[in-house]
Amino acid sequence: MIAIPQRMLLGPGPSDVPPRVLEALAKPTIGHLDPVFLQLMDDIRTKIAGVPHEKRNDPRCQRHGVAGMETCFVNLVEPGDKVLICVNGVFGQRMMDVASRCGAIVETIEKPFGQVFDQNDIIAAIDRVKPKIVAIVHAETSTGAHQPIDKLGAAAHERGRYCWSIA
Repeated sequence: MIAIPQRMLLGPGPSDVPPRVLEALAKPTIGHLDPVFLQLMDDIRTKIAGVPHEKRNDPRCQRHGVAGMETCFVNLVEPGDKVLICVNGVFGQRMMDVASRCGAIVETIEKPFGQVFDQNDIIAAIDRVKPKIVAIVHAETSTGAHQPIDKLGAAAHERGRYCWSIA
């Protein structure tokens, strides 16, 4: 084992990590759908709302996953393409908006926010709609819904369709 000496780093980087950050890193990892994580996120959102020019649920705080989703639509959808979108939360609704702006003919199947889809119902919708693309949110963080998707990729590909999930 290598003994790493304690140093004070004063250059432009790397820099010393504050002890409270090291303590936080030593805590057990929890998943993004864990109730404790969701409570932590609510607490952080409340605190961010107090920062000047920030508001609760400000879309600027949610760009990483949305930017990836937008990239998928912009690169795969051509005007007039049929897209089947499974909507059970905020991010499913955003997919509808982005696909529409790309010129897609958007077909949806919907569940109340927080409920998940039966995969057989999605497969039946694929057979009925015959979309170029099937889009679903795997972990709908706006509601905490964790959507099973283990059958969907193969089912879509067997039918000659693109399928992706946003996690």
